[in-house]
Amino acid sequence: MRAAAIFALALWAALAQAAGAAPMAESLRPIPRPHALRAEVVAAAVVVTAPRLRPLPRPEAAPMPEVARAFRAPLLLSPTAFAPVASLRPVDRPTARPGRVENVVYRTQPVPEATTGRTGAVCGDPAILGKTIPPIAAKLKGCGLEDGVSVISVAGVALTQPAAIDCSTAKALKTWVETGVKPAIGRKGGGVAALQIAASYSCRGRNNQTGAKVSEHGRGRAVDISAILLADGTSVTVLKGWDSKSYGKTLASVRKAACGPFNTVLGPGSDRHHADHFHLDTARGRGAYCR
Repeated sequence: MRAAAIFALALWAALAQAAGAAPMAESLRPIPRPHALRAEVVAAAVVVTAPRLRPLPRPEAAPMPEVARAFRAPLLLSPTAFAPVASLRPVDRPTARPGRVENVVYRTQPVPEATTGRTGAVCGDPAILGKTIPPIAAKLKGCGLEDGVSVISVAGVALTQPAAIDCSTAKALKTWVETGVKPAIGRKGGGVAALQIAASYSCRGRNNQTGAKVSEHGRGRAVDISAILLADGTSVTVLKGWDSKSYGKTLASVRKAACGPFNTVLGPGSDRHHADHFHLDTARGRGAYCR
C-alpha cells in the first residue's frame, strides 16, 4: 500500500515536469500578461472612454467680431434695450459743412409764437380771443402795425372775419360789445351771435381817397361794423336797419354806446362814406369825435 502511494507521487511529479517543459504555444491556459502591460491597457481604456462619460471643457472662444456681436447682442438684452435700435430718428450726420447744417436747423425750428400766433386769449384779456401776428410793414408813410393781433371773438361774440388791430382797439371793441351791443339787442332773435366785420387794418388814405391823410385803419386802430348777426340767423344791417321800425332805435343805441370806448364813431348821417357801416377807431392825440 505504501509502495503504491510512492509510485503515484513519482508518476505525478514526472507528468508535472513533462507539462512544464512543453512549449508555451501548446499550453491550453492563457499566458498571464505582465502587470505593467495590464496598467497601460487600463489607462488607454480610460483615455478612450473618458470623453463618452464626461466631455472635456471646450477651449475659450476667440473674441467675437464686432459685426457678429451686433447681430447677437439683442438676444442677450432686455426688450427695453431694443428702443435705440428701433428709433426712427435719423442718425446725426457729421458736420462737414457747418453752414448748411445751421441753415437746415434754422428752417426746421418753429418760429416764435409772436410771429405765428396761437389761437387763444390775447392782449392779456381772456374775453378777447385770437392770435398774435407778425409786424406789418408800412407801404405808405404813416402806416404799419407793430404789435398787432388777429381777433376772432370778443366777450363771447364772434367776428365774421378776423380783425387785424392793436390791443387798445381790441379792448375797446370788447367793452362796446359788453356795455352797448348786448344790452341794446337784449333777447331779440336769441341775442347777439356775431359782428360782421367790413374792414380792419388797411394801409390807405381816409375814405379810400388818394392823397388823403392816412386812415386809422392804416395804423391798426380802426374797425368797421356793417351788421349785427343774431342767434336766430337775423342780420341787422346798418344800411337797412338804421331807418327801420324794428331795429332803428336799437342801432342808434348801439352807436351811441360806442362813443367812449372809441375816440371816433362814424355812421349813417356822418357823411356819404359811412352810410352802410359804423366806423370805430381809437385815434390818439385828440378827444372823442362822434357824429
